[in-house]
Amino acid sequence: MRLALFDLDGTLIDRQSALRDAVYALCRIQSLPSAAEQWLRKELVDRANAADFARLRDVFGLEVPAAQLWQEYVSLMAAAVTCRPAVLEGMARLRAAAWTIGVITNGAGDIQRAKLAATGLTDVVDGVAVSGDLEIRKPDLRLFQLAASRCGANLVDGGWMVGDNPAGDIGGGHQAGLRTIWLRGRPWPDGLPAAHHVVDNVTDAITILLNETE
Repeated sequence: MRLALFDLDGTLIDRQSALRDAVYALCRIQSLPSAAEQWLRKELVDRANAADFARLRDVFGLEVPAAQLWQEYVSLMAAAVTCRPAVLEGMARLRAAAWTIGVITNGAGDIQRAKLAATGLTDVVDGVAVSGDLEIRKPDLRLFQLAASRCGANLVDGGWMVGDNPAGDIGGGHQAGLRTIWLRGRPWPDGLPAAHHVVDNVTDAITILLNETE
């Protein structure tokens, strides 16, 4: 079995553009002030969960329940996020070439799975591990073990990790005994071992895997 684990946000999908669209739409629907929109853009830049919307409600004295705000945001993110056809096609080619594919992502379970379903990625992966499932985050080895298990695989058999986060994806992949492919963009921390490959686009990473003959 050949195992390939992929990060979601910033790797398979463009979270930042979807975030801008979802926050804008939420603020229009709820008639929130521009200060609330700016607050959300800042607070949700790296991640979002239900607690953020409880804080939003408190900071701006909103009457709408925090749970409703969160669910609206989840729905709007799912509607806004996209996965490029070339990526979906590449993932399908990997599965056709007998690769087992997993997604390992930090975030709340409901929103991450909503993104996967909305983009069509659910249909081209074998298993998903979300940090919210165990209340741990990459690079925690346990999340990598969960991802492999949900794919019907075992880390002792090796595999690959593809992602854009140096510490979470590449560092975590190294600790899990996986070979790694980094999507360049974020600053590389001092002392972190280099990835096995560095690419500019996830489709380039998929090509590397398709050409892999180990």
